[in-house]
Amino acid sequence: MTTVPSFRIDPLPATFGAVVTSLRLADLDEAAFNALYAAWLDHALLIFPGQHLTKDEQVAFARRLGPLEFDIAPISNVRSDGTLRPDDGPDGREADDVVKILKGNMGWHQDSTYMPVQAKGAVFTCHVAPSSGGETGFADMAAAWDALDPATQARLEGLSAYHSLAYSQGKLGHAHRAGSAYSGYGMTAAEAPLRPLVKTHPETGRKALAIGRHAHAVPGLGETESDALLAELVEAACQPPRVWQHAWTPGDAILWDNRRLLHRAMPWDMTEPRVMWHSRIAGDAATEGV
Repeated sequence: MTTVPSFRIDPLPATFGAVVTSLRLADLDEAAFNALYAAWLDHALLIFPGQHLTKDEQVAFARRLGPLEFDIAPISNVRSDGTLRPDDGPDGREADDVVKILKGNMGWHQDSTYMPVQAKGAVFTCHVAPSSGGETGFADMAAAWDALDPATQARLEGLSAYHSLAYSQGKLGHAHRAGSAYSGYGMTAAEAPLRPLVKTHPETGRKALAIGRHAHAVPGLGETESDALLAELVEAACQPPRVWQHAWTPGDAILWDNRRLLHRAMPWDMTEPRVMWHSRIAGDAATEGV
């Protein structure tokens, strides 16, 4: 446990992450915010129980971390009118396109790697949690890089992969269609960005694997070899002590570093509502681009 001016930090039993208490995110003075930002770079994942942020408070806090890719959006199986979005059913009912994205996000990924500029991080809050399931898992790609043998590191530093949401959703049978409830950029992008498999964090200098469900088609490798390599990297990387799974309680807020961590949602019974709100911090084109 570490106590800094105005808040307490309790590290998680993993290679990353901490629970932060004795503070209110909406009321941080400049000194406390600067200390919190330094803690974020150190731990990559900060969990803030019992914040109960309003949407305006969430956006205001996220803006202090940098320009936003978008200010706030629901990550939810609940429509704006309060009804549940349909899931696949035994009667042949087809899942809503938003639900298909929610299910896709149950695979390990980093946000916006299929965009021209990868996201820096995110603020995520829980408003409604299901009775079981629906946790969010995180995995430390800097520690995963450190765990690789030198020969594997040398090989990976010379490789890149294309990143595409249309590719990753397509593997689940989800294709873009006109009038879809989900019209995110990545489903219609003309070109998939090519990103190195190893990136250097622009603020900490640590190297980290840049992998996950959107990555595919490593240049210089055949499709089978590329798919096998990327799958093996994710499987090996996302193992204890490099993983943590957060069970949500309404009012929780989380801040994670998208440049270091993979994340994924865990399954839940989609006849139950799960309502989360997501603010995404934009990356810097000079350091987070292709």
